[in-house]
Amino acid sequence: MNRNRTTQHTGRGGPLADRIALVAGATRGAGRALAVELGRAGATVYVTGRTTREHTSEVGRTTETIEETAELVTAAGGTGIAVPTDHLDEDRVRALVERIDREQGRLDILVNDLWGGEHLLVGSVFGKKSWETPLADGLRILELGVRSHVITAALALPLLVRSDAPLLVEVTDGTAVSNRRYRENLYYDLAKNAPIRIAFGLGEELAEYGGTAVAVTPGFLRSEQMLAHFGVSEENWRDAIAQEPGFAIAESPHYLARAVAALATDPDRATRWNRKSTSSAELARTYDVRDVDGSRPDAWAYFEDITHGGKKGSADDYR
Repeated sequence: MNRNRTTQHTGRGGPLADRIALVAGATRGAGRALAVELGRAGATVYVTGRTTREHTSEVGRTTETIEETAELVTAAGGTGIAVPTDHLDEDRVRALVERIDREQGRLDILVNDLWGGEHLLVGSVFGKKSWETPLADGLRILELGVRSHVITAALALPLLVRSDAPLLVEVTDGTAVSNRRYRENLYYDLAKNAPIRIAFGLGEELAEYGGTAVAVTPGFLRSEQMLAHFGVSEENWRDAIAQEPGFAIAESPHYLARAVAALATDPDRATRWNRKSTSSAELARTYDVRDVDGSRPDAWAYFEDITHGGKKGSADDYR
């Protein structure tokens, strides 16, 4: 199919008005914000996930749905299209890609923000040796954090390479530098390092198409789930610092999302970022982006210097 054919998107202007994006895992958190900020830049954004207004995934949160995400994308200035998809189901992912092909003829931006394993961490992962982690839970973590990414990339990349400048964004937890430290449990360590290697490997394969594959990470994320864990909201999130002092360096999901949207408009992104691992803070410095409160937090530098390095200082020094 000719990648230059007329598409059916209805974006209302902006630097990404002619771009077609898929944010896989856009129900909540960074994925939702990424979809919204790509929409704010004018993109047509297909948003996927397992929680809809009729069905709740194993995450167990009914308060965020992909339909709501799509509505937020459209309200921001783009075109949001919700497609319920379990990215571990090859047939569902194949049908999703075929729909984008049928409706748009190409895909320009693929964001792999698939996870949904937080509910497994407290009881089965953190504070446990790998052999103390129930095997079924450990393998589920690898399915959610690795296999879903591989399935989605394998089935979507043939459409992505029709773009004149393909962009694959792998969202994970930690950079290649920070993740040289063991991430406490084997299953979690594998799940959060794999997207970095996926971006590195697929960056090699996309290079001949003028493409970019990059792994990105937020810092200490003020996701809906994390705010609920501390019993606070985005409006009073600082109240949680009394429970967890490190939360003082927390950032909103829109910090990473704004930075990725800026990267997506960068004509030199392949030279700058292909095959690399980066953070919200590094991208924010590069593209002069700030968080919703006007700050520019660098959680990974804070963790390296203060938490692990024992240096004197506070989170304010890293905002």
